[in-house]
Amino acid sequence: MNPASSPELLDHVLEDVTSMEYILLGDLRDLLEEPFDDVTFKWLTAVVDALLQTLPKEFSRQNDGGYLSEVVEEDPNWYRYVTQLAEERRAIFRRLCDVRQHLAATRDIEQIADELRNELRAWMFRITALHRHERRLLQTAFNLDVGTGD
Repeated sequence: MNPASSPELLDHVLEDVTSMEYILLGDLRDLLEEPFDDVTFKWLTAVVDALLQTLPKEFSRQNDGGYLSEVVEEDPNWYRYVTQLAEERRAIFRRLCDVRQHLAATRDIEQIADELRNELRAWMFRITALHRHERRLLQTAFNLDVGTGD
């Protein structure tokens, strides 16, 4: 077995990438509270670009062995929910790509400031909800006490 692909190393890499995502989300949240000017706009663009680089790494690491495969292995009936979460994950990434294109096409920052804030807040809500649903599904799958009765 290649030591570079050991489960412990992959878990560590996923943890690092996930931590980076949360830091970037915090930075994004802070930037959305700032008045929009050229400097804020450049930082927003940089944070969105960093998220666009980080999220595929996180998704790739999560896909090693299959996205939420441990849930489906525990109970194959959860497959539909895992599939729905995977589709939501793809939609969230596509939405961030759309926001980045909007940023690139922007000429007047002040004109779109409120719209951009709303778009990014909605995106942050979606990705936070996704992570919450992933955790809940994992917890439910492993904590569900399926017994044979008395």
